[in-house]
Amino acid sequence: MKRLAIVTTHPIQYYAPVFKLLNHRGIISIKIFYTWGDSAINKHDPGFNRQIEWDIPLLDGYDYEWVKNTSAQPGSHHFNGIVNPELIQQINLYKADAVLVFGWAYHSHLKVLRYFKNKVPVYFRGDSTLLDQQTGIRSVLKSLFLKWVYRHIDHAFYVGTNNRAYFKKYGLGDEQLSFAPHAVDNDRFAINHDTEAAALRKSLNIPADAVLILFAGKLEDKKAPELLLNAFIRLNTPDTHLLFAGNGPLEIVLKQKAGSNPNIHFTDFKNQSQMPVLYQACDIFCLPSKGPDETWGLAVNEAMACSKAVIISDKCGCAIDLVTENNGIIFKSENIDEITLGLKKMITNGNLLTEMGKTSGLKIKDWDFEHIAAAIETKLINEKS
Repeated sequence: MKRLAIVTTHPIQYYAPVFKLLNHRGIISIKIFYTWGDSAINKHDPGFNRQIEWDIPLLDGYDYEWVKNTSAQPGSHHFNGIVNPELIQQINLYKADAVLVFGWAYHSHLKVLRYFKNKVPVYFRGDSTLLDQQTGIRSVLKSLFLKWVYRHIDHAFYVGTNNRAYFKKYGLGDEQLSFAPHAVDNDRFAINHDTEAAALRKSLNIPADAVLILFAGKLEDKKAPELLLNAFIRLNTPDTHLLFAGNGPLEIVLKQKAGSNPNIHFTDFKNQSQMPVLYQACDIFCLPSKGPDETWGLAVNEAMACSKAVIISDKCGCAIDLVTENNGIIFKSENIDEITLGLKKMITNGNLLTEMGKTSGLKIKDWDFEHIAAAIETKLINEKS
């Protein structure tokens, strides 16, 4: 059985189930090397401004090692936050037939790419896009640097259309790319939580027959929650409510602007086991991001897995792949007229919302962990020994 070493910073809910599935299928052997170190289990998230400890198991069902991180400021938010003097030695001891690296923008991850190039096949997983492209000399220098980085990669697993275009721009050919879709645990989000969702709405004084628009995520500038708030205030429809679920730097500003409006609600960060209830309580999910670096927007996958209509900006990496007129609306980022008109169209037609939600649920079924696992397995087992 061929052996794959997987290098990633810390356990997260979008990748751990893939690792568990790969191990369960038994087609290849894997070991995960977590480069943040064991302190990543209870990490401080600057976006949510709190310690984050997920309430679903992320270390069960697969083999892994913590890698000692000697960074003075450990974390995945900057290049020198991941420094692992023993990482290459640990991978060599595993005797990997190939190495899969998640993200290059860390000291030790880039070092792994460079060290293993031409020793064993080097695979890569990232979700960057070209949606925030700039011009000028800095753009030219960035392009030259990224082409150098990706020369160390033999094969990349792209998450969607925009990510594929990014890899192509920076030097990877068609034969070096495999589709491995960005995914969430569709089955977990699809479990019926009608009773809990109704209770959540009641606790917020949202009538059962009112339309509820949900924003769930970090209340930060790149996700543009203030644009959604301004559009909602413009709508001024008494039978429509807006719920912000999350915390972040813009929380105080948003609450001050919402004032005493009884149709605008706030709730703190919700852990993973609570997220399906949150999505199922809403009628429309909105991700109004303006970027930069809204690489995908996995909250959209989650909302669609709960069979919800979605309205998102064109700066969300997932927009081109997941949203059509049959399940939602894509609006131009930072354009308050477009988002307001889109919301108005959706909230004035209950039948349209229902049909959009059903289409979302059907469309997202193929964006699953099984497709990611199969892409990785297929590539490794077809490598020449």
